[in-house]
Amino acid sequence: MTENFIIDMFVRVLVLIIKVSAPMLLVSLVVGLVISILQTITSIQEQTLTFVPKLLAILLTIIIAGNWILTSLKEFTIELFQFQNYLG
Repeated sequence: MTENFIIDMFVRVLVLIIKVSAPMLLVSLVVGLVISILQTITSIQEQTLTFVPKLLAILLTIIIAGNWILTSLKEFTIELFQFQNYLG
């Protein structure tokens, strides 16, 4: 294994991590922003109010995008094992 291969693999892993975590992070951000706006409008300043909606939204996102996430991870893992078998 060369240094270029290791750097390339590291970059690909970071891109994959960002790609598979982005749906949950974006949904959490949007739900948190909407709840914050509603809290500001209604003058309810309860910090725990955002927890349950965020949890439900992230769970729903995982249910919807879970197949795509697992497929992406599976394909990357298979590619790694195939390359390892190719090396030796």
